[in-house]
Amino acid sequence: MSTTNTRKEWKLTELAEAAGVSPRTVRYYVQRGLLPAPPFKGPDTVYGEEHLQRLKAIRALQAKFLPLDAIQVELARLSPEELKALADAGPASLTLASPAPAEESSEPAPEAPPVKSEATPVSPDTGVTSWRRWELAPGLELQLADTADTKTRALAERIRALIQESQER
Repeated sequence: MSTTNTRKEWKLTELAEAAGVSPRTVRYYVQRGLLPAPPFKGPDTVYGEEHLQRLKAIRALQAKFLPLDAIQVELARLSPEELKALADAGPASLTLASPAPAEESSEPAPEAPPVKSEATPVSPDTGVTSWRRWELAPGLELQLADTADTKTRALAERIRALIQESQER
């Protein structure tokens, strides 16, 4: 039986455990503005129900592969009722493809494939309609929102060109 449903206040480690994150992550989210700062700082600091709901909502949005900047925008857009619904639904309710498990091998990594590009649609309720994703090298990808400005798009194209040039050598 979980006590998180009836509790109204948590210490940092208790909150982190209830949300499935580390205490360091909680502190980082407060620093980034994803979570409001707790009302008191020091050994007696307590976090409230809103903190737990926001942490659970962040986890649900991360399961949709949204970056923290997009999550911050989404959290600001949501009403308290929508935030609670998202937190209650959690990441388990999302239908996402699981990434293939990484294989361990003693063989050297294969040569990098050509740069791949694909558009990945994102939920319309996020305010971002789609993302362009390029696999630059094994384990390295670049993502660009379709709403990015011209300067950012040019930067992404320059990065892609540099990677492609280095692969051709």
